[in-house]
Amino acid sequence: MALTMTDKVLGETFGATEGTALRVKQAVMVVAGIALLALAAKIKIPMWPVPITMGTFAVLTLGAAYGPRLGLVTILGYLILGALGLEVFAGSGAEAAGLSYMMGGTGGYLLGYVFAVGLLGMAARAGLDRSVGGMVAALVAGNVAIYVPGVLWLGVLYGWDQPLMAWGVTPFLVGDVLKLALAALLVPGLWKLVGDARR
Repeated sequence: MALTMTDKVLGETFGATEGTALRVKQAVMVVAGIALLALAAKIKIPMWPVPITMGTFAVLTLGAAYGPRLGLVTILGYLILGALGLEVFAGSGAEAAGLSYMMGGTGGYLLGYVFAVGLLGMAARAGLDRSVGGMVAALVAGNVAIYVPGVLWLGVLYGWDQPLMAWGVTPFLVGDVLKLALAALLVPGLWKLVGDARR
């Protein structure tokens, strides 16, 4: 069965649907999304073997909630602000910020954010965000879309003879599984609330 790409995403279920009011709503959503991404990147939860940051959780859920177009505008806005030197990334600060930070070890993952947002947005357009199973499939694909350029960039920076998987994937799997489970429950749960509110 072919997937259609015409379903509404969560961000389209409230507020204006056309004209100037829609543009204002979208602008507010972009600003709010960038703020959410920056805040989530700074949240660190103690976990073995490495602390969990909520950046990828925010990226993936935002992609599903905003859809591909508005999601991409938001994530690109976030990356542009980071490139300009604003401390919006998980590890950015006085010692490393802006383009110098983005060209470091996390650069590939930041590029992966763009792919993941687009992918989750398209999955939401296809209606996969309305069920836990559909969200799990979309989230797994979104995580892969983050990991692949992340690990490839580590190889470019440090050499292909290094333990790239041990550096760039394995330490984060436990935290990512927990974040995946949370997002897989949250987004379909929000759809249920939207549906119940309209009955």
